Amino acid sequence: MDKEERKEERKETLEIPSIELLRAELAREEAKHSFRKTLWNVAVVLIVAAAITALVATRIFVLIKINGNSMEPALESGEIVFLRQTKEIETGDIVGFYYGGRVLLKRAIASSGDCVEMDRDGNVYVNGEMIDEPYLEEKSLGKCEVEFPYIVPEGMTFVLGDNRAISIDSRIKSIGSVEKEQIVGKVVFRAWPLARMGIMH
Repeated sequence: MDKEERKEERKETLEIPSIELLRAELAREEAKHSFRKTLWNVAVVLIVAAAITALVATRIFVLIKINGNSMEPALESGEIVFLRQTKEIETGDIVGFYYGGRVLLKRAIASSGDCVEMDRDGNVYVNGEMIDEPYLEEKSLGKCEVEFPYIVPEGMTFVLGDNRAISIDSRIKSIGSVEKEQIVGKVVFRAWPLARMGIMH
């Protein structure tokens, strides 16, 4: 091989790809990345859907779509939550109960025999002690038809919505305290939206 042939071989080896070729390669890489991202998003949605289906299939849980703002900020309209079917309710639980042919969601405040009071500022007292309510954005007496102090009847639960100014709950005589037979269960998991998905206490 003479010197001229070696020079030609080096030129071929050091040839720089064209701008068009580089752009085409970049476009291919971006398409791959976009496809992977889409695939991941679809996989997440499918996993969530499968989990929801499995939970519903067990019949231990009830799927509820929030309609209204009476439990804001804890629950927002359009969100989807799971209720675990149980009659064992504790103070502070978000409870689902039947009323007027549908399920309402409110927070359990007091149980059988407890003495409930509310002042004009919306502070709630159970058995003489003001309860801590970190889940509230704003306190309000709201619409109130019951007379305080109020003793919760045997086998019943006194419930209030977190958005006290607009919530219709145990303060209204037509609802009153909730009987054990009315209770469906308590909210344990938020399934939608994905950004707020998780276990609820």
